[in-house]
Amino acid sequence: MNEHTTSAEKLERVLHQTLRGAAMRRAPATLESRVFAELERRAALPWWRSSFAYWPAMARVAFVLMCASLVVAMLLGGISAFVEVRSFGEIEALLLSWTQPLTVVLSSAGGLTALLARVIPPFWLYGGLAFGVLMYVLLFGLGAAAYRTLYLRPIVAGE
Repeated sequence: MNEHTTSAEKLERVLHQTLRGAAMRRAPATLESRVFAELERRAALPWWRSSFAYWPAMARVAFVLMCASLVVAMLLGGISAFVEVRSFGEIEALLLSWTQPLTVVLSSAGGLTALLARVIPPFWLYGGLAFGVLMYVLLFGLGAAAYRTLYLRPIVAGE
């Protein structure tokens, strides 16, 4: 231990003893009454004015379903306006024709992944995985060291 550490510990002990011996102060009566009044006001709010987490389960489910249906309606309306189609059958045909090339691309990517998994030696795969884990741990350690250096500097007497 160096001299700075011991003096900081002594200062901490003296401050702790001094503050521990101080009398506890009571909050002003006006503050206490205002806090209780606010708590009562918030408790009296209807469920739809409180946070989403406090809504009844059925109301939350209905809200999420309604939002999802609005998103789908907006997407379908935007697509129909963009391609100038008028019936739902035309929109459905357009969406299905658009998804076919996507499924072909995803299927090809899956085949390529399976081929590479058979061709690359397992030792390389395990080595790559170990390297990735090592890099993650190194990044985490560097982040922790930077945080400790930049934000958790000890208070030096005289600063």
